[in-house]
Amino acid sequence: MTGLSSLKAWARGIKRDVVALWIAARDPRVPWYAKAAAGMVAAYALSPIDLIPDFIPVLGYLDDIVIVPLGILLAVKLIPAPLMEEFRQEAIRREGKPTSRWGMAAIAAIWLAAAVWLVWLFWPVRTM
Repeated sequence: MTGLSSLKAWARGIKRDVVALWIAARDPRVPWYAKAAAGMVAAYALSPIDLIPDFIPVLGYLDDIVIVPLGILLAVKLIPAPLMEEFRQEAIRREGKPTSRWGMAAIAAIWLAAAVWLVWLFWPVRTM
């Protein structure tokens, strides 16, 4: 297997695991702490908005290359292996990738809060 084909296989595995985590977050057999981790990782990974926009040099791709895979590893470790395998098979059966409106809303809220805080911090105050 060449380097490019192994990289493509890794990316397909990441996409599959994100969808599997999205499924796991809704399954009643998964422990609550694993549901929370799976839900947060899936919501962030499936959100159409990034916390760190990709146009920012180096940092923009940091979440895609480091943060998301580490979150996936953590969430997968928390879910029992037989269940995770079942969720992976279900993710393969599903054709499209779901989107996370909650993840998008959470990231938009973080950006809005940061903007409000910056305006408050740097707004000129008149003294008499």
